[in-house]
Amino acid sequence: MSDSIKVTVWNEYLHEKKDEEVARVYPKGIHNAIAEYLNTQPGIQAKTATLDMPEHGLTDDVLNDTDVLMWWGHIAHDQVSDEVVDKVYSRIMDGMGLIVLHSAHFSKIFKKLMGSTCNLKWREAGEKERLWVVEPGHPIAEGLPEYIEIPHTEMYGERFDIPQPDTLVFISWFAGGEVFRSGCCYNRGNGKIFYFRPGHETFPIYYQPEVQKVLSNAVRWAAPADGPKPNFGNVKPLESI
Repeated sequence: MSDSIKVTVWNEYLHEKKDEEVARVYPKGIHNAIAEYLNTQPGIQAKTATLDMPEHGLTDDVLNDTDVLMWWGHIAHDQVSDEVVDKVYSRIMDGMGLIVLHSAHFSKIFKKLMGSTCNLKWREAGEKERLWVVEPGHPIAEGLPEYIEIPHTEMYGERFDIPQPDTLVFISWFAGGEVFRSGCCYNRGNGKIFYFRPGHETFPIYYQPEVQKVLSNAVRWAAPADGPKPNFGNVKPLESI
């Protein structure tokens, strides 16, 4: 297990405690549903953390032992400590990967990394989503069909107020007519970031095999690379000048 990619799946874990409909879909919480799947995948070792834990479960020891942090949040973005956000940001700059799920587009950490409002339009109507792969050669799309059909979901629509992605892997179309950039890759510092739109709490989207495949692919893509460390500041010349 020492060579495994170490993932921490973070979740507010509030909807599941307050809403019976959500609890029926995710009786152990969204975080455990995702972590249990990831732990079935070769080379991935997942644990969980939640808002109500000390330091939201993201202590220095946890973050230093995390290769990829996966983040799901919705109704308590403002309850996340700025100090913890700063620590997470620092780890991403150092190389930790971040996968931002669904309504975590409004999380403090994603907004800090994007430098924008990250706002969008939305509708809860349980409509169909067709998630098109627009970059089939990307590692996150490995093993996927041309599109993923999600029978019932919450709509997110453009304009999505984010910087232009470094790579756009997925675009969604919804039965109501809207489209959305649903799979966005970024590099910040030494870290890789992936925003993945699907995952509303009242629908069993994280149990769908194609969605699960995206998550495990994204973990492998976002894991730190063993490349040279950047050298900043004043340096001596390599050659005689």
